[in-house]
This record gives sequence, C-alpha cells and structure tokens, in this order.
Amino acid sequence: MRSSNPVFSRRGFSRDNGQAGFHAAPQAGGPAVGTQNPYATNPYAANPYAPQTDGQHGGPQAPARAGVMTIDDVVTRTASTLGTVVLTAVLAWVLLPVDESNLGKSYGIAIGAALVALVLALVQSFKRTPVPALILGYAAFEGVFLGVISSAVSTYLSPGVVVQAVMGTMAVFAGVLFAYKMRWIRVTRRFYGFVMAAAMGFVLLMVANLLFSVFGGGDGLGFRSGGLGILFGVLGIILGACFLALDFKQVEDGVTYGAPREESWMAAFGLTMTLVWIYLEMLRLFSILSGND
Repeated sequence: MRSSNPVFSRRGFSRDNGQAGFHAAPQAGGPAVGTQNPYATNPYAANPYAPQTDGQHGGPQAPARAGVMTIDDVVTRTASTLGTVVLTAVLAWVLLPVDESNLGKSYGIAIGAALVALVLALVQSFKRTPVPALILGYAAFEGVFLGVISSAVSTYLSPGVVVQAVMGTMAVFAGVLFAYKMRWIRVTRRFYGFVMAAAMGFVLLMVANLLFSVFGGGDGLGFRSGGLGILFGVLGIILGACFLALDFKQVEDGVTYGAPREESWMAAFGLTMTLVWIYLEMLRLFSILSGND
C-alpha cells in the first residue's frame, strides 16, 4: 500500500525488485503472515527483530541489525524539519512586513519561496535516497512562505487566527495519533483507495476554482469563501487527517520491518508536508469564519 502523501507515494518503506511501494502491512501484533521483509538480513525472514536460530543448537544466532530506523529517529528528524519551518516563518514574519509600503515586495518573496520549496520537494520526491539538505531547504523556504502569509492574514483579517490555526493543527495531529494508536483508525487498502479518490477530487476542484478565478475574475466557483469555502475547508482538514493516518502507518511499518535509518528523513519530510497542508487549510477556514462574524 502506498501513502497518499506525495513523498511516500514515491518512496514507500518496502520495495519489491527495486520498485517503490508497500506490500501486506503488518498488523498490531507484527508482520502479516506471508509478508517478505525486504530489509531483513535473511531475505525470507518476516521480522528482522525476531530471534533466529543457528540451525544446530536452536539458540539465537545474531542480534538485530544495527542502523535501522526507530521511532526516536523519526521524532528527532521531524522535530528538526518542523523546527526549521517555524524558525524561518518567525524570521519572515519579522523581516518581511506586510504593511502597505512593503506588501508587494513581501508577497513576491513569499511566492518565490513557495516555488523554490515546491521544486526542492519534487527533486527529493524523485530521488532514490533522502538528502537532508534538500529536506531542510524545503522546510526553510516553506517557512518563509508560511510566515508572510500568516502575517498578512493576521494583519488584515484577524489577529488571533494564526494562533487558532496552529492550535487546530496540533489538535488534529494529536487526535489522529491517539486514534491510530488505539486502533480506532485502521489503514487498509479500502481506506487508502478512499483517501486517494477523495484527494484527487479535492485537488481537481481546487484547480478548477483557481482557473475560473484567474480567467473569470472574482472568487471562481466559490470554493474558497462563504458556505462552500467553510465546507471545503473542513473537507481539506479531514483529508489532511487521513494523510496523517497513512503517514503513521508508513512509519510504523518502516520501524517494524527494519527500514534503514536514513528513511527517517523521508518520514519527517512526509509528516511535515502533511502538517503544512493541515495548517494552511486551518488558516483558510478560520479566516473565512472570522470574516463571517
């Protein structure tokens, strides 16, 4: 199973004959029956952490491999990536004012930073191995974009909307993580297919709205304001929550199967992209709600 996250769609934690992807996910008690672990020293072993016998005395043969990904690795890399986003966002907020005399310049820098972040994200997504410099570079430029946009929203719409968006993003992350750990959310192939179909439909509608807005003027099809804007904002947040569940599943399976430690950078990259998605949808939703007061 592949995650709907653009990074994990390209870089699954398990591979088959060199192709990125994911197969037969392990359940809560361990790998699924018949699942081949591509990271195990023994290609026929399902779990690299399970004790193996030497074939003669029945005792353990060798300890688990070193250099495999752990939850601590993912947490550390994610903290570094998100920390970079937050740091550059704060700097952009302070150094790129959005008053009337500087608004055009600040917006131009923000759009340029967003384009650079997109290019870095695409380059990393198509590379076979994670490059920390690309991932941190993406985080830095994404932070500049978020800082300027957040400052503008706070200045011209509502001073408290950014705090609300941050708190909302944190609440979604904590809620999905708790629900996932409690197994209230089960990532299956059907779940994956539903999320992918919903994501494709959502993106197509947003692109259509953008095109109508650019060429027809106004608010396009109305998906970004009013009642429809609120509805699509909620749907965007729900979709982001589904992305998180898929990302958590990929991380869990990477740890279970003994993925190389460097894959923790890809996990951090994917989680950061999903959290940025949720934050932007939260920011837009609270902005609309604030404007309707």
